[in-house]
Amino acid sequence: MTVSHHVRVYRSEEDLPREDQLAWKIAQVATDPVEVDADVVDMIINRIIDNASVAAASLTRGPINAARAQAFSHPVSTGGSGSTVFGAALDHRTSPEWAAWANGVAVRELDYHDTFLAAEYSHPGDNIPPILAVAQHAGRDGRDLVRGIATGYEIQVDLVKAISLHAHKIDHVAHLGPSAAAGIGTLLGLDAETIYQAIGQALHTTTATRQSRKGEISTWKAHAPAFAGKMAVEAVDRAMRGQTSPSPIYEGEDGVIAWMLDGKDASYDVPLPAAGEAKRAILDTYTKEHSAEYQAQALIDLARKLHGERPELADPANVASIVIHTSHHTHNVIGSGANDPQKYDPKASRETLDHSIPYIFAVALQDGAWHHVDSYLPARAARPDTVALWHKITTAEDTEWTRRYHSIDPAEKAFGGRVEITLADGTTLTDEIAVADAHPLGARPFARANYVAKFRMLAEPVLEPAEIERFLELVQRLPELTAAEVAELSIIAKPGLLEAAPAPAGLF
Repeated sequence: MTVSHHVRVYRSEEDLPREDQLAWKIAQVATDPVEVDADVVDMIINRIIDNASVAAASLTRGPINAARAQAFSHPVSTGGSGSTVFGAALDHRTSPEWAAWANGVAVRELDYHDTFLAAEYSHPGDNIPPILAVAQHAGRDGRDLVRGIATGYEIQVDLVKAISLHAHKIDHVAHLGPSAAAGIGTLLGLDAETIYQAIGQALHTTTATRQSRKGEISTWKAHAPAFAGKMAVEAVDRAMRGQTSPSPIYEGEDGVIAWMLDGKDASYDVPLPAAGEAKRAILDTYTKEHSAEYQAQALIDLARKLHGERPELADPANVASIVIHTSHHTHNVIGSGANDPQKYDPKASRETLDHSIPYIFAVALQDGAWHHVDSYLPARAARPDTVALWHKITTAEDTEWTRRYHSIDPAEKAFGGRVEITLADGTTLTDEIAVADAHPLGARPFARANYVAKFRMLAEPVLEPAEIERFLELVQRLPELTAAEVAELSIIAKPGLLEAAPAPAGLF
């Protein structure tokens, strides 16, 4: 049975016992020895495959080259065996916090892995790099890794269900620091006191504004969750050494809620598993078939459908306007409601274009497909007929789509919209879609075969065939892996691939 934990701000003179603080409640969940259900184990395997897929596709991109160069500028730390970095040889290791950094950037770069959307937004797969890095360094086995990842997903999803960060322009990774710290605590079998202190430090060091997702979006978008994972690893290390954190971190008079979120009169009800209740939150999450912001997934699928049914829509001469009626979030973050001129700029960065639903819908409508590289090429964005169609597309908030976006009923929750197309001759065409085809309730829900196919597609250009098979065989035995096998849970690039990639020089 899920327990709802009521959270509010307390004045300094009020007594808030530690056992009533949210960070302590999270630590109690992390220390609960409950076993992980079989279907949750299967999904964890899927998401490790998914992370490796998108990391493979990113191995030679600029942010990953920089993050990997930073990681390998630091030696393996004492106290453990070190951790692997995506693409590198298995015996070429770095310290766990830097592996979490490099691998976190690789996983996040293409905006192509799993998602959960509720009161806040999240990519819960961002928990995996720091937890896996610590597992490798500390010599933990597959069962320990499964338990740690289950906790990371559980805590992030529970926080996302209850506490909105974006409403106050705080970036969503502020929920990731605490969840990753809790997951590492479970992995290592730490006591509640240590995990409590680590959660407080991880939250305190990972609150930042959402400007990273506004205007001309920079390469920091991929680094933000990696930074949160790195901070979580370091917070656990400090807490294990007896160092304490600001307390109460959530509820304090000068804490996160009072000054960064809803203020001194705020209150939230955070759902957390009861003692002995299995951690199943990963099953509420969903991955991406397409490399783009999650709210674009369903609309890409609708554009593909319209491309097949009405190919004339690809010609801007046949279209007067396209209005996408959708949720508040889609309209204001990736739609015209953001009021970002960059979302209509053919010279915008890839990071900006993957947060522009007018651009994404135009390209998918013309191509009948979406590609993680080709759909973002500067030449593709600058094509005159694309620009003409793109600039005819706007979004509008629809209260019903907003209500469905925030619904807690899985059968009703939706991330799509209704598209109204006015043709040049004055006639109109209307169609809609609620969830992406790959969503658990979509037309073609992702299952193990889809995750494996996605991995093969993205890995084949950069991994040898034998390496693809080695990784897939290993990861699908996850719960029974020895510590030595967990240490091999990475991907090795084709010979010469990383050596040919730029390794930009910096301070280290």
